[in-house]
Amino acid sequence: MSAAAVEEPFEQMTLLESAELISKQLPGHRVEIIGSEITVTPTPNMSHDRSVRRFDRAFNRAGLDGGETEVWQNIGIWLPDGPFDYAQPDLAITDADCDDRVLDYGAYDPAIFRLVLEVTSSNLGNDLKKPGAYASAGVPVYVIVDRTNRRVMVLTEPKDGDYRVHAVHHPGQTFTLPESIGASVTLSVDDVLTAKT
Repeated sequence: MSAAAVEEPFEQMTLLESAELISKQLPGHRVEIIGSEITVTPTPNMSHDRSVRRFDRAFNRAGLDGGETEVWQNIGIWLPDGPFDYAQPDLAITDADCDDRVLDYGAYDPAIFRLVLEVTSSNLGNDLKKPGAYASAGVPVYVIVDRTNRRVMVLTEPKDGDYRVHAVHHPGQTFTLPESIGASVTLSVDDVLTAKT
């Protein structure tokens, strides 16, 4: 007689474990969990990074990196929509006293964030899912540099999972970010909106 194979019970990975596995398999890609769905963003190109750096330099010139606030690239923010939800915005402004505000899986308490900024990439759909997530987290200012549609959107006044104020700025215009971020910062759409892809 042959012995019957003993089957081990299959233990399904959690969403967080799956995201970590994908992250290890795709180095350089940004893996996030938004709305209890894993999203994967490819490595940014130079145009994407150029837009991020232009904001970063403007924030530094305004004195936002040091003192009461700090400017970060790709720092994790915990999102309240699901048990494992988190995102890594391209750029963020936080309160300076943030070191002890890390929550689960290396993501930080959304209460320390004054602004998050995303520059759209080839997966525009993923980027456009984030306003509801950031609004639910209570992030006061969300900036989207929409390279596909050639505009900069500044979303403010989060309430009930949505931003109540949507200011859309087009090429040839300037825009000023709310002073609640720690300083008044005015930028040109043309300066931050580089090549489409």
